[in-house]
Amino acid sequence: MVSLCIKTNNQTVINHLITNISTMNLDDVYYVQKDFKIYSNIIIHYIGKNISIFYSNLTSIISNCIFTIYEPLIIKSLINLNYFYFDNIDINIIRENCYSILSENCENTPVSHAIHARKDVLWNSIFEYVTQNSRIYLDGFINFRLYKYIQYLDSIIDFTVNKYIVDKEYSEFINLLKMYIDSQDSKIPLIHLIYVNNEAILLDENKNIISLTKNNLELHYLSDISFSSNDYALNTLLSLLPKKIIIHLISPEDDFIRTLNLIFSNRLSICTSCNICKTYSLISNI
Repeated sequence: MVSLCIKTNNQTVINHLITNISTMNLDDVYYVQKDFKIYSNIIIHYIGKNISIFYSNLTSIISNCIFTIYEPLIIKSLINLNYFYFDNIDINIIRENCYSILSENCENTPVSHAIHARKDVLWNSIFEYVTQNSRIYLDGFINFRLYKYIQYLDSIIDFTVNKYIVDKEYSEFINLLKMYIDSQDSKIPLIHLIYVNNEAILLDENKNIISLTKNNLELHYLSDISFSSNDYALNTLLSLLPKKIIIHLISPEDDFIRTLNLIFSNRLSICTSCNICKTYSLISNI
């Protein structure tokens, strides 16, 4: 027979553990809850022969409990500790963004490894501990034995904060440009923007090519902002301020097109099937 005593005084944790232990898909498992002065003890006995499977199932139950109940509290504590200089609104947004990143597993991001690794390091830490000890003080175990797990959470929070700052600055930048556009009169009626091979070609209303502004950027808003090779096209649009922009989308929509859409909004329309689109598709073999 093998046994484990889980000690905690958190009733939510107790309910979560008992619910999952009671549905453990393994015979010969017996458990009881006993309340003492400081802790409630959940004592689990296993009298079967599949000891490794028992410990594996128990580890998964405790891991799930930590992910579900403790992880949001740890994240909240780390954010409050390391980013106390943000106001409450920012902190709440960062916290919710962090929960979203973790719940969605956010593949193909700089923290993809940390998101998955935190699960493995938690599971392995619990499994190693419960196979070598007959009791686990849950709060103490989390505070003093999960350093690597908390490191991974910290790196995920750092990524979330940095992304939030960049997104916020980007949004403020877009709003500044929109305010500028709204305060100025249009200088020409129409510009065609052909977007092919992820490069912008500008044509005037008579379909003549417009030279891109490549000298010093005229707008101080763009002095430290770059949109890859298309920043000159954006600067030209902001200099000419057309009343209408038609984007002939030969290449797939990307961040540059989405940025133009945000800046020029109701001045902009997308076309994918006119004669201009067909001509540049043929020229570019797309």
